[in-house]
Amino acid sequence: MESCSVLEVDINGEETIFLNKQIICKYSGTLKKLLGKSTCSSSGNLKVIFNDFPGGGESFELLSRFCYNNCEWTVMPSNVVFLHCAAKFMEVTKVLVQTEKCMEEIRYWAWPEVLLSLKQCQELETSSEAESLAVKLMDALVEKLCLAIEASPSSAACSPSPDSSLFRFSCDSKSTESFKNSSSRITWWFDEVLVLSPGLVKTFLKLMVLRKFDNVTITRFLFYYQKVRFCSASSNEKREILETTVDTLYVLDRSCVPYKSLFGVLRLALGLNINKSVMNKLEVMIGQQLEQATLDNLLVPSPSKSSHLYYVNLVLRFAKAFLDGGKRGSSQMKKVARLIDQYVAEVAPDPCLKPSKFLSLLTLVPDSARESHEDIYRAIDMYLEAHAGLTNGERLNLIRALSYEKLSVQSRAHMSRNTKFQEIETLDDEQQQEQKQHVLRVEKVETSGENEKLKEHIEGIQWRVMELERACLKMQTQMEVIKKRTKSTSRGSNRSLPKLCS
Repeated sequence: MESCSVLEVDINGEETIFLNKQIICKYSGTLKKLLGKSTCSSSGNLKVIFNDFPGGGESFELLSRFCYNNCEWTVMPSNVVFLHCAAKFMEVTKVLVQTEKCMEEIRYWAWPEVLLSLKQCQELETSSEAESLAVKLMDALVEKLCLAIEASPSSAACSPSPDSSLFRFSCDSKSTESFKNSSSRITWWFDEVLVLSPGLVKTFLKLMVLRKFDNVTITRFLFYYQKVRFCSASSNEKREILETTVDTLYVLDRSCVPYKSLFGVLRLALGLNINKSVMNKLEVMIGQQLEQATLDNLLVPSPSKSSHLYYVNLVLRFAKAFLDGGKRGSSQMKKVARLIDQYVAEVAPDPCLKPSKFLSLLTLVPDSARESHEDIYRAIDMYLEAHAGLTNGERLNLIRALSYEKLSVQSRAHMSRNTKFQEIETLDDEQQQEQKQHVLRVEKVETSGENEKLKEHIEGIQWRVMELERACLKMQTQMEVIKKRTKSTSRGSNRSLPKLCS
C-alpha cells in the first residue's frame, strides 16, 4: 500500500480539496503525469496546486463526484459546460465522451437551457474550451430565435419605424418599460439576452446578420442593449459596446438605421476614444446621408485639446464621405450646400479658426450646388471682422471663393462700400496708378446716367479691378520667391529678374 494515499488539491488558491489518490488518478491523465514528480507534504499527503483551473473549486468538485461514481452521473445542459472544461483540463476521457454527446443534442435544448450554458461560458472566459462551446451555443440560440420569430404571425406588424421613440438614449426605467410593453411580441428575447457580455453579444449579432435576420429588429436590439447596459458598465465595457454597435450598424441596410441616433452614438464615441477604424465607419455612415442632418447635428464641440469652438475637421470628413459616396441628385447636393453654408456662418466668428480651415469649408461643395452666394458673402464678412490680422494673400484667397454673378444687387453694392474687402494694399506704384485709372473711368461712367444696367456694368468693372489686384499680389509673391533664390546664387550670375508688370 502506498504511503501517501490522500491527495491534497489546491484550486486557484481559493479552495483545498482532499481526494483519494487511486480513485482520481484512475480517470485523470493530468494527475497521472503530475504525481510522478510530486512528493508528500509535511502532513504526509501528496499536494497538487492548480492556479488556472476553469470554474474554480465548484467545477473541480463536480468532476470529482463523477470520478467517484465511476463517471456514471448524468450530463445535462445545466452542468455540461463546467464538466466539459474541467474534464478537458484534467484529461478525463470518460467524462469528455459524455459531454460531447450532450452537446451534439444542443438543438433539442430549451431556450433557457441554452442561455444558462452561455452564462456559464462567460464565467469561464479564460478557457479556450469555453470559447468553442460558446460559439456552438450561440449558433443554437440564434437558430431557435429565428424559428420563433418566423413562427410568429404578428412579427411584421410589431416592427415599428426605426425612427420611433424606442431608439432614444436613456437610462430612464419608464422609457425602458414602455419599450417592453409596446413591442413584447417581437422583442420578448431582448431582456433575456441582456445577461450576455459585450463579447458574446458581438458574436450573437454577427450570427444574426449572417442568417439575414430582420435588420430593423437587430437595430432596435442594439440600441436597447446599449441603453440598458450603459447605466452600469465600465469605460472599457462602454467602449466595447459602442464598437460592436457601430460595426453591426455598418453592415445593415441604411434605411433600417435611424439617422438621428447615429449622432447619439457619435457623442458617446467622442467621449470614449473608440477604435479609429470604427470611428471612420461611423463618420462614413453619417456623411453618406448628410442631406438628412441639421445644423444642430453638426455643431459638435471641438475636442478638449483643440482651441476651436467646434469640431470643423469632423464636418470636413462628413462632407468628404458624402461627396465620395457616389452620384448625388441635384436636390441632395443643394440641401448639403445650404447646410454647409449655415455651418460656415456659425463658425466664422471663431477667433481661433485658421484661414485654411475656413477656406476649406467655403470650397467644400461644388459651386454648382449653390444658387446664391449671399450666405457665403456674409460669412466671409464676419470672418474678416473677427480676424483683422489676416495678410493680403489670406484675404484674397477667401474673396476668390465668392462668385460675383451669384450675389444680389444689394450685396454687390454693399461689398463695393465694405472696407474689409477694399483694404488690400497695392504692391507698387505702377499697379497703384493702373488701379486709379480704372477707378476714374468707373466714376465717369457712374456720373453719366442712372440706368440700372449701367450700374451693374460699373459694379462688374469694380469686380474686375479687384481681380487685377489679386493677380498682381500673386505675381508679387512669385517675385519674392525668385528674389530669395537669386540671393543664394553666385554673384557672377547674369540672370535678370522678370518684370512684374509691363
